[in-house]
Amino acid sequence: MTKSLNHLFEAIEVRRLVDDLCEMIAIPSINPFQGEARPGYREQEMAEYYADRLSSLGLDVGMREVVAGRPNVWGRLEGKGAGPSLMLSGHLDTVGDENYPDALQPRVENRRVYGRGACDMKDALASYLEILRVVRDAGIELDGDLIVTGVADEEDQLIGSRDFGRHGPWADFGIIGEPSDMAVCRAHKGQAGYRVRCYGKAVHSSRPELGVNAIDGIHRVIGALDGYREQLAAREPHALCGHGRCCPSVIRGGSIVSTVPDYCELEIDRRTLPGETEETVRRELQDLVDAVSEAHPQFEFEIDGPTISIGTLEVEAGHPGLAAVLAGVERVTGDAVEAQAFFGGTDAPNFGFPMLIYGAGSVRQAHTTNEYVEIDEMLTATRVYLYSTLKLQAPGVLQED
Repeated sequence: MTKSLNHLFEAIEVRRLVDDLCEMIAIPSINPFQGEARPGYREQEMAEYYADRLSSLGLDVGMREVVAGRPNVWGRLEGKGAGPSLMLSGHLDTVGDENYPDALQPRVENRRVYGRGACDMKDALASYLEILRVVRDAGIELDGDLIVTGVADEEDQLIGSRDFGRHGPWADFGIIGEPSDMAVCRAHKGQAGYRVRCYGKAVHSSRPELGVNAIDGIHRVIGALDGYREQLAAREPHALCGHGRCCPSVIRGGSIVSTVPDYCELEIDRRTLPGETEETVRRELQDLVDAVSEAHPQFEFEIDGPTISIGTLEVEAGHPGLAAVLAGVERVTGDAVEAQAFFGGTDAPNFGFPMLIYGAGSVRQAHTTNEYVEIDEMLTATRVYLYSTLKLQAPGVLQED
């Protein structure tokens, strides 16, 4: 028989949450980035572990290899078909463990779990398993399907979520448990990378006036970006995300000190706002480069991109999924909160349906050589996930509370 909400909250076992997280931290799933996927530097082992856990909880499990050794995995708890479907999603990969000798040796200390992936974001994957167990053991029959997902490659090119959006199961609404400082985030900026190349004329550096220094050309582009950033700051800000941003991030040029370089390239990071398109951003940067080229015809310029493309996110303020999560936070913590914008890009835009960000931990701990998650935050997030699931898919349980 279904228990009350308070009993369901009490059924969440902190020890099991911690143990599951520690097991996953110990499974190396470092993103290979541009290297070869190989044991320890791929998601295969983590995906197999998670698939086994989902299967043991009674879910119908699927797995799809995006590239060799790098699969997505999901499990579906079938509902009655009388309500919305919900997806709880996380990524399987982590950043590397350089200068972090005990990264894969989880430890529990001072109400924290330490290790690579502790807050980014294997903690959420552990929370999802606990929610499934609580729902199963309480005999709750959900109105809609509950889908739990682990995707590959969030830390690099997001190939996992891009593939999932084309080939994975769909849901009416989703939550991604990225470390958000426990803030409910319904929007975030996108990211677009562009590469500007400048060609000059190489000569011996003892007679630089005979050549055309490509580094000087890129220097002029960087100068023009100052004006572009001022334009972005003068535009109407997005209500949650603020202003678009632009930053020269990587520069390469020259070969030896005694030669005037005939080639230099610049990589530009452009943070986009909901409502901006890839086409308009590319056009703005092309116009900027064209203006520099016209003013300085001794240089030849090219621009290409986007070299990286992460979409923007914006969930409608009145979306019932958002309302469920906000209500969950208030029920669990006693605090009424408003939705915010997430600090960075995520997998969320690639799934093709509304998703928001909410999770334990902070970006201040993610990617560090002392990564951790607060156990109390992890418990709070698990309760909020559970409440949100019931609010959307078994509201009768909440009415009995």
